[in-house]
Amino acid sequence: MPGLLRGVARTAVVAGTATAVSNRVSRRQAGRWAQQDTAAAEQYAPPPPQAAPPAPADDMSSKIDQLKELGKLKEQGVLTEEEFAVQKSRILGS
Repeated sequence: MPGLLRGVARTAVVAGTATAVSNRVSRRQAGRWAQQDTAAAEQYAPPPPQAAPPAPADDMSSKIDQLKELGKLKEQGVLTEEEFAVQKSRILGS
């Protein structure tokens, strides 16, 4: 009977050690895979979206509106010819 008990105890120790080693290897491998996934995700992540430029038609219509207002101010005598030319070039240049 002592030989049988010793054999069972030895089997339990070996099985327990094998299970512990297997679990540790699995955890370490999962950690490595997680690091690789994170690195790959960072490497191949799409760039952040850029703000779309304003529509050219809207930009042109706002410039036209500004030029109309500028023309009205010149007609009213609020702006001189030189001031009008400076403001006009500023609007068209931007």
